Amino acid sequence: MKLSTGYVRASGYAHKVRRVLFALVKGKVEPKEVVRASAELNQRIFEEFQRLGVAKEDVVRITVEFTIEDGKIVWNYDSLNIEVYKKSEEEKLAKAMEEVEERERELEEKIKAIEEVALNLKRLTDELLERIEELKQEHTSLKLRVEE
Repeated sequence: MKLSTGYVRASGYAHKVRRVLFALVKGKVEPKEVVRASAELNQRIFEEFQRLGVAKEDVVRITVEFTIEDGKIVWNYDSLNIEVYKKSEEEKLAKAMEEVEERERELEEKIKAIEEVALNLKRLTDELLERIEELKQEHTSLKLRVEE
């Protein structure tokens, strides 16, 4: 399998790695293994950032291959590729990243709103089912009284 962050500000790479990894391996490994593996990879990426002189406002794109062995995520560090776009050199890309980040924030807000509606619908559904059950019980007790 291959993890790819897409373009992301260097300051936000760790969060993006974790989110992408959770999405890639959902249902295949335990969540605590995703946390462990993403922390391990993020440490390696951080070391590479230091070696490459990556600043937090630079834009990066990270790809790395991995396998799942016995419920564990195993990174192929030989495949680790970090593309760096210096803000000073790539002002247009940095500007585009600001727009991407804004759209991601808007999307997260919309998703939260939809999740809230879904929770309300579930609550209402549960309430409706409860009332239906009450009506069934009342109907059954009426039948029993008529039969007496």
